[in-house]
Amino acid sequence: MTGTDDAAGGDGGSADGDALAADAEAFRRYLRAKRSVDDRALDRRLLGILRERLADRAARDGRLRVFEVGTGVGTMVARLIDWEVLPPGETRYVAVDRDPDALAGLGPFLREWADDRKAPASVTEAAGESEAAGESEAAGESERVGGSEADALVVETDARTVRVEPVAADGVAYAAEHAGESDALIGMALLDVLGLDRLDQLLDALAPGGTYYFPITFDGGTRFRPAHPDDRAIERLYHRHMDEKPGGNSRAGGAALARLREADGSTLLGVAGSDWIARPADGEAGYPGDEAFFLRHILDTVEAAVGEVIADGGETRALSAADLDAWLEIRRRQVDSGELVYLTHQLDLIGRVDDA
Repeated sequence: MTGTDDAAGGDGGSADGDALAADAEAFRRYLRAKRSVDDRALDRRLLGILRERLADRAARDGRLRVFEVGTGVGTMVARLIDWEVLPPGETRYVAVDRDPDALAGLGPFLREWADDRKAPASVTEAAGESEAAGESEAAGESERVGGSEADALVVETDARTVRVEPVAADGVAYAAEHAGESDALIGMALLDVLGLDRLDQLLDALAPGGTYYFPITFDGGTRFRPAHPDDRAIERLYHRHMDEKPGGNSRAGGAALARLREADGSTLLGVAGSDWIARPADGEAGYPGDEAFFLRHILDTVEAAVGEVIADGGETRALSAADLDAWLEIRRRQVDSGELVYLTHQLDLIGRVDDA
C-alpha cells in the first residue's frame, strides 16, 4: 500500500491513513518526505505522453484546466512545473482534497518550493473570486480551505502561470458538480482507496478528448528487506486491512488496468510500473532527504492496520500481537541504523476520454 495521500481526496493516499491523519502536522511532513520517493518511481515515458497531450490541448484552447484529486500539500503541482509537464502559458489548477488539514499545507509548501528553486518562481495570493470556490460553495458540496479568497494562489515562473485553487471536497462529488470542465484529471495514489465503482463518475469531470493520469496505483506488493520470517504474514494482514476498508483494494492497479481497457468512451494510452523503493543513500549514512521519517510513518501505518486485524481476531494463529511488536522493533531499529529497504509494487496509468 502506498501510504496515504489520499482517498477521493488526500495527496497520493493509499495505505491506511488513520495513524497519520490523527496528527495533521506529521501527515503534512510525511507528504513532503515521500516526494523524493515518488519522483524516483514515476514512469518518465508516461509523463512524456502527458506532457505532449497537455501541450496540444493548450495550443488548441489557449488555456489549460487541470483537476487533481488528492492534492495534499501540492507536491504534484510543483513537480509538473519543475519537470515542464505543464505547458508554457496559463493553467487553472483545481486542487481537491477531502482533508482540509492537508490542503492547509499547500501554500507553505509551494512558497518554500519557490524559495528553494534554482530557477525564478513566485507564489502570490490570487485576486478576484475563484471560479471553483463560487460554483462549488453554491452547490453546497465543497468549500474553499479557510473560506477566503486568499487561499487561491498564483504560481509564476519565467514561462508559466498556474492558478492553484484549493477545494476541500470529495473528488467524485466535485467531478459531478463540474462535469466536462477539465482538460486533465490527475489522481496519484488514489484508485486503491477510491473504489473502482466510482471511477466512471470521476472521469465525467473530463471534457471530450481530455486526459486522465493515475500514477502510483498500488498493486499488491509490500516488501521489507532484510527478510524476516513474519514478513509474509504481516503483508497478508496489511493487504487484508486495505481490502476491508470502504473502497479499498490491494490489487487496484491490475483491476483499474482491466477496467480502463474495457471502458466505453475512453482509451487507455499507456501503463507502466512505478514501484516505490526507499533505501539508504549510496555511499552515505542514512536515507536521502527526509525519507527516514517517511519510513517511520510507513511502519506506524503497518502497526495500526495489522494491529487492528489482530485485535479483531483475524488470523491470530499466524501472527500474534507480540509477534507484530517484535517485528516492528527490529524494523524501526533498522531505520535508525540505515539498513531497512522498503519496496511496493505500483502502476501508472494514462488515457483519454473520447472526443464528442
